[in-house]
Amino acid sequence: MKTFYCAVAAILGAAVYGAADRATREPAPPPVLDTNISNLYLVSQAQTRSICPENFTGEKGKAAMATEGTGKNAAAELGQGWKVSPSVRIAPGTTFTLAEIEGPGSIQHIWMTPTGNWRTSIIRFYWDGESEPSIECPVGDFFACGWGKYCQVTSLAVCVNPGSAFNCYWPMPFRRKAKITMENTAAQPMTLYYQIDYALGQVPAEAAYLHAQFRRENPLKNKGLYTILDGVEGQGHYVGTYMAWEVRSPGWWGEGEIKFYIDGDREFPTICGTGTEDYFCGSYNFENRETKKYQVFCTPYAGLAQVLPPDEIYKPGQRFGLYRWHIADPIRFQKDLRVTIQALGWQQGGRYLQLEDDIASVAFWY
Repeated sequence: MKTFYCAVAAILGAAVYGAADRATREPAPPPVLDTNISNLYLVSQAQTRSICPENFTGEKGKAAMATEGTGKNAAAELGQGWKVSPSVRIAPGTTFTLAEIEGPGSIQHIWMTPTGNWRTSIIRFYWDGESEPSIECPVGDFFACGWGKYCQVTSLAVCVNPGSAFNCYWPMPFRRKAKITMENTAAQPMTLYYQIDYALGQVPAEAAYLHAQFRRENPLKNKGLYTILDGVEGQGHYVGTYMAWEVRSPGWWGEGEIKFYIDGDREFPTICGTGTEDYFCGSYNFENRETKKYQVFCTPYAGLAQVLPPDEIYKPGQRFGLYRWHIADPIRFQKDLRVTIQALGWQQGGRYLQLEDDIASVAFWY
């Protein structure tokens, strides 16, 4: 109760100060990329903008002006302003620029519903005039749906909602320019509905850029060992892992340890996990003790979002989608970072078995 009364007294005491005094005592508006639930009440000089097929440039007062687009026929009797351009079609073998934004600012949310094979649609992000992208990834894997089949994902960084709605909430600051493209490498055209929500405003000098890298080995080049990330140099922090894992052997497949080699580590890492399901914040084979089947789960920071097929267990050919976001516990490095995970199962005699599985991953870091 004493704590409660002290808090009330502090609030009442603050109320007696004049507006001029409050101006010197209240915190300054947060930088554009610092908005979160704890400071959402603070006003800011940031300017909210949004890019979609109804406003390709995101310009103020320039949305819903299209007279041509994929909805033109449906809006024939209604005309301009009535969903004339809700989506784009991307021809086979072509790349479409989703957004080019002049900074400084930060992308805050992306929503899209790509059709076709999600592994053959490649999304790329370029920061501040880069010639090579900082993010290059099949669109399904970027949104934690690597197997080309819908699964619900409910997390802080990524949400996948019915029927195929991909949502990304990773903060993506940029200083001069942001560019996002989608390449359709398939033989069929794709239809894309999308919206990119961002804010223009202050970006702190210490703000880093989001990176994401896709890798796949089928089968593993080194039996029992998969590299999630390598070759990263400089200062930063690792913030997430998505894995699409297909097992090729019977039995439990997730005994392998994840290892983070930080700032010059060579033979031995600084951080070593105790098992694959442990790293993804589960335990004991992800098994439901009553049904004796794999138990899917989604939490804000980690999940086993997908098991294909869902009604079998310990069968060769089963596929899994797993995510682990290091939002509350980023892995910080000053000089360099390498991340590996073992593919390890069991063989007779209670001994480990090095596996030769089909593994793909996306590593996220700033």
